[in-house]
Amino acid sequence: MDVSLISIGNSKGIRLSKTLIEKYNIQDTIELILEKGFIILKPKTSARKGWEKSFKKMHENGADKPLMADVFKDENFEEWT
Repeated sequence: MDVSLISIGNSKGIRLSKTLIEKYNIQDTIELILEKGFIILKPKTSARKGWEKSFKKMHENGADKPLMADVFKDENFEEWT
């Protein structure tokens, strides 16, 4: 896809179409990655976004139980002292 540079004050910029913005869920910022002769634009996302809501839902559904016991029956704690 060819994109023209536009003047923005003393700088240059690009315009992204509404379709691209919606398709890639671009909000207020994007990450610019310079890599081996390429410029990569990546939607900026928050790490762990939505986890709190998901954990709350898991708790409400009873799905937040441990998958295995914290202590095994044959575990010897004396070797740690």
